[in-house]
Amino acid sequence: MFGLLPLVFPPVTNPLRSPSHASFDTISVEDHDGIDTWSDTGSESILRSKKEHCCKLPVMAITMKDIARDLGIAVITVSKALRDHDDISEKTKKRVLDRAKELNYTPNLAARTLVTGKTHLVGLVVPDLLHTFFAQIAKSLSTEFLKKGYCLIISTSDEDPELEERTVNHLLARNLDGIIVASASTTPAIFERIQKQGPPLILIDRCFPGLASNYVGADDEAVGGLATQHLIEMGCKRIAHLRGPETSPGKGRLAGYLKTLAKFKMKSFPNYVSAQGMADVHSSESGTAMMTQLLSLTPRPDGVFSYNDPMAIGAIRAILNAGLRVPEDIAVIGAGNLYYDTELIIPLSSIDQQTEQIGQRTARLALSRSE
Repeated sequence: MFGLLPLVFPPVTNPLRSPSHASFDTISVEDHDGIDTWSDTGSESILRSKKEHCCKLPVMAITMKDIARDLGIAVITVSKALRDHDDISEKTKKRVLDRAKELNYTPNLAARTLVTGKTHLVGLVVPDLLHTFFAQIAKSLSTEFLKKGYCLIISTSDEDPELEERTVNHLLARNLDGIIVASASTTPAIFERIQKQGPPLILIDRCFPGLASNYVGADDEAVGGLATQHLIEMGCKRIAHLRGPETSPGKGRLAGYLKTLAKFKMKSFPNYVSAQGMADVHSSESGTAMMTQLLSLTPRPDGVFSYNDPMAIGAIRAILNAGLRVPEDIAVIGAGNLYYDTELIIPLSSIDQQTEQIGQRTARLALSRSE
């Protein structure tokens, strides 16, 4: 396995949004319909129902003012303590949190949004959550955001650019404090619009040349180069590549593969670069199908660099089904270094993209842009 640190490109400045200020009171009114039935046996008139209306006095919600009054401190101190601000001592934070728990205090997020202009919501759009790479990033992001009182709203695009655009527009309508996207699109039009008038935008894993945006991801050309060099050092002479989509990782890894073959003066055989596969949706199945085609070639490859780990797992399945051995007959390497212990028949070599660090750095960047 190889370690590859993700790169964080310089952020760009996003337009500041002015918060709106408002105050309001909440009151709860309950309308009860009671049914009474009685009869007068001396007459034919029978009263069947009676509608009663009652107004229940509102139960006053616990506020930060109540906590501040009980503890003899300022409301702003309570607010900062609840948000884990650095300039509040641990002792004061504990007093505030303990009293809030005793009083069953629940923050009024709607009221906070009206006052601060912030929703404390961040959107995440990824191609697929069944792919462990994006699931691990989502988990890492959520962990970091929760520490600062933010919640993550997760959606998937199913590797469909049109669905992605609809999903992004739907999330933007929620007035998010930031949006994070691993894009399935090959054009940056929607992201150019967000840069001009939307919330802070961060692209992960996939970027667009020429678009000045916040981005966190791996050096994909280096990924392709490291994987191909590993196969060369294992003694492989005929190295194929199961390629990904026409996104920046797919292009970058293909470029790294080709440049490394040229660097070591290795021959590039016809048809050894597969057609574009469904890299992050149904990628294991794509890997099996593409590897089956490669096995029909003469000469067949003795090494395969797969765009990602799920695709590599599919390739191994095809090789074993053909009665061949891995790595003795055909060596395979993927990218991602993800956890697939229950799915692996044999160990898989992989380039480590350090997904947890991608999530952590993305969260810190998002928080710095929105606060």
